[in-house]
Amino acid sequence: MDSSKRQITKIAREVSKLTLKVMREEGIGTAEFDFIHLIRHNPGITQAEIREKLKIDKGAAARRAASLEAKGLLIREKNPDDGRSQFLYATAKAEKLRNSKASIEAVFYEWLLDELPEDEKTHFCQVLNKLYDRSKLESRTGFPNVASKIQDRGEYE
Repeated sequence: MDSSKRQITKIAREVSKLTLKVMREEGIGTAEFDFIHLIRHNPGITQAEIREKLKIDKGAAARRAASLEAKGLLIREKNPDDGRSQFLYATAKAEKLRNSKASIEAVFYEWLLDELPEDEKTHFCQVLNKLYDRSKLESRTGFPNVASKIQDRGEYE
């Protein structure tokens, strides 16, 4: 039985709703954010490379690039070695979005913890760190322990 009642998932869903709302108000969607995030971390990447990394089709990549360019978030430079491709770069305006998703989430989590007494907040964060470390280790090893528990259960409840 899940004694957590999936509360972590439910809280994550609520912060995602807030993030989407704020990003939409800024005129950018999550797909565009992922696109520009990839460009910021790979200056000079081509649209073909983005398609491959994000697993999106040619049309979707072209539409996102055009939209981000129109919004002043990316610029294109011709590839001197290949007349058909262009290098993509984030603009200064895009750099301001750099941590917007993480910043929005941080504000939400700070707000969420605001009403807890300091000792409860400290204890909660310590427990949360333990859970995160455990989940990250399980993930890095390919989820063997969780997969075993799923198999032991048979069908999902």
